[in-house]
Amino acid sequence: MTLTIALMAISANAQVYVGGGVGIASTSYGDDEDVTTFKFVPEVGYAFNNEWAAGVAFGWEGANKGTKTVMVNPYVRWTFVRSGKVSAFVDGSFEYDHVYGNGADIDGISFGLKPGVAVGLTNHLSFVTHIGFLGYEHVKDNDTDTKVDTWGLDFDGRNIIFGLYYSF
Repeated sequence: MTLTIALMAISANAQVYVGGGVGIASTSYGDDEDVTTFKFVPEVGYAFNNEWAAGVAFGWEGANKGTKTVMVNPYVRWTFVRSGKVSAFVDGSFEYDHVYGNGADIDGISFGLKPGVAVGLTNHLSFVTHIGFLGYEHVKDNDTDTKVDTWGLDFDGRNIIFGLYYSF
């Protein structure tokens, strides 16, 4: 009975959110070649309370010429600062990527911390950004059996992700 009451209390404060990000870029390589890149990363999560949430992002990235990537990224989110409509959080995440096309067959895994900031635009809509990564990455080219392992901190401008979340 105590467990049932505890689960009901947790469920009363919980809410589901959906969101993610999209991107498009065009790169010109001289007069002969233009490459357009697309990215689509939907996400769904469950906020247990004001501090803890868990979710998963699924992604696809491709180009009109070149390789394509699929990824899955489950995470646990801890919100450690709330001030009005702004909150700061960190995601503990595990990500799997697979790169294919144009002869590529590459698998990658990573796990680590991804800090972020959320801004509540309305009661249900939030603007969310992830800023950087601290952790481990392992990449393996399945054709050549080449492996690359990286531990590190990455806060450069290429590692910023923006998105919108809708909470039910």
